[in-house]
Amino acid sequence: MSSSTDRRTVVVVDAFASARCLAPLFRARGVDCVHVQSTPVIPDVYAPSFRPDDFTANIVHDSDVAATVAALAPYAPVGLLPGIERAVMLADALSEELRLPTNGTALSPTRRDKFRMIETVRQAGVPATGQLLASDLDTLLEWYGHTASGTGARVVLKPVSSAGNDGVFFCDTADEVRSAFTKLIGTHSVLGQRNEAVLAQEYLVGNEYIVNTVSLHGRHHVTDIWKMHHISANGVRDLPAGAELLPRHGAEQDALVEHTLLVLDALGIRNGPAHSELKLTPKGPRLVETGARVCGADVHVPTAAATGESQLDRTVDAYAFPERFEERCGTGYELLRHARIVNMVSPVEGRLTGYPKLAELKALESFHDAVFRVGPGDPVHRSVDDWTFPLRVFLAHESESAVARDCVSARYLDGPGFYDVS
Repeated sequence: MSSSTDRRTVVVVDAFASARCLAPLFRARGVDCVHVQSTPVIPDVYAPSFRPDDFTANIVHDSDVAATVAALAPYAPVGLLPGIERAVMLADALSEELRLPTNGTALSPTRRDKFRMIETVRQAGVPATGQLLASDLDTLLEWYGHTASGTGARVVLKPVSSAGNDGVFFCDTADEVRSAFTKLIGTHSVLGQRNEAVLAQEYLVGNEYIVNTVSLHGRHHVTDIWKMHHISANGVRDLPAGAELLPRHGAEQDALVEHTLLVLDALGIRNGPAHSELKLTPKGPRLVETGARVCGADVHVPTAAATGESQLDRTVDAYAFPERFEERCGTGYELLRHARIVNMVSPVEGRLTGYPKLAELKALESFHDAVFRVGPGDPVHRSVDDWTFPLRVFLAHESESAVARDCVSARYLDGPGFYDVS
């Protein structure tokens, strides 16, 4: 299916969520895309974002790596990458078998298991958070007793393998630890994986940040750095309510990037995009988790508006135009515009009939775009995690003060009066 005169082909495994935008970028630059669907049925949470017309073919993987490799071979792909978190291990296996730029399979489980991830980082000499993998409550409560007496009472419980902030609990007492463990153990994460154990970690005090990167043959390039904004709402502490794009350099950014690059090396992330979440504690940066895939939440939209390109653009370079990537690797980005993200936080439940204040929101001076998860006629839920924000607002403007003002204005507009429900 491929010859020297044919267009080149790149394979994307599970091109859902933000990764739905990869294929159009590849195609716009003369590169065809083949899609690998990692399971026979696409999970409901991702199905609406899949765009099959963007691909030359859709190959459905059915647990047989050799068969999927054989199906891909006629397309002679020049690169293969995962689109979402659950596709990482399959993408590692396929790219390794096809002898393409790969992160390999040796550390694949580590890149998907949050407990092993932190332990691997620690073993590499990188400072890391204290944690426990608990399959029984007694062991967890014993660990909590020691941790609470040493670092303060708050700890975090979450699934070992998941996405977004699915199943994350902040616990201040033994009773809350017991309740969170009971809610998690034996259930399934948003990725459909059974929680056979629960990951418990010390609560990291400090601001949370995102560092997005793209790598090629072990060389890492930072595409964007974000400072997260959290609020307490709907009974959830530290609900991620938005973020602001930071300049490439600064005391905080330089410390975060240094730590992130050590993490990427420790986890064997040598090729492709990565999305790292960190906290800047009084003792320095600490990894929360790293995903060996593109950042979600359509963060590439405000990044491109502010800097002229995004992690997705650099990903296209790395897989299809490596010489261009190598030439520009390590250069900093410039903020041509300031950017922020505002997650609208619904306090109501019901069936949405409309957003009566939407026009006011769009009239904000720095309004750039909005991504809707809930439209008229859809059910709207109280926002308690990444999956229940009804819409996400992107602000971008040359004036930093305008963006800051409009961020607060958007939060002011949000509330019961922003939603008409039946």
